[in-house]
Amino acid sequence: MKNQFYKSTGTSLITGSLFIIATMILHPSGGNTKHIIQISTSLIVVHSLAIFCLPILLFGCYGLTNSLLEKSKISVLAFIIMGFGCIATMFAAVVNGLTLPYFLKQYVGNLEQNASIIKPIMNYGFAINKPLDYIFIVACCLAIFIYSILIIRTNKFPKWIGYFGVLLISFCILGAFTGFVFTSLTGFRVFVFSLAGWILSSGVSLIRSKEH
Repeated sequence: MKNQFYKSTGTSLITGSLFIIATMILHPSGGNTKHIIQISTSLIVVHSLAIFCLPILLFGCYGLTNSLLEKSKISVLAFIIMGFGCIATMFAAVVNGLTLPYFLKQYVGNLEQNASIIKPIMNYGFAINKPLDYIFIVACCLAIFIYSILIIRTNKFPKWIGYFGVLLISFCILGAFTGFVFTSLTGFRVFVFSLAGWILSSGVSLIRSKEH
């Protein structure tokens, strides 16, 4: 039973990481109001894909949490933190990728006349989105750090995955202190691709860990 559970959750981690990579590759660059309306279909599809992959990813993290479970239950804390990050991402995807295109489509043909209405609402949407991105980034960093320390300490997975996670967090901290903008499209892609690499590695190791 447990072997099957770890295989299914490991597969979920791999699937979720691939969906994350696909989402960031397909994510269009932003622009002015007219450009956002033009790419509204792409925005809706990409952000729907992002929302769809979140429960898959979280189920995979549930398996990882169980595999690293100790008397202290500290891996459960990592799972809860990751859950908070996923919730923040979901809200960001809804606001930026679903609500915004739907809102702007109502003003097609008379954008200039309603600029005084559209501009403040768009700015408010972006202002909501930025903190949500930071919540996601910080939550993922904390969760990965806990998982990585447990991996190094318990020897249940190859130690390099733990060291990879610690190195990833170290680069994030360095980036934060040097002014690297994680919430820009490029910065967010760098973080997400690194995150996906760690998740993918963990998923493969989760499947293999119970095969012997």
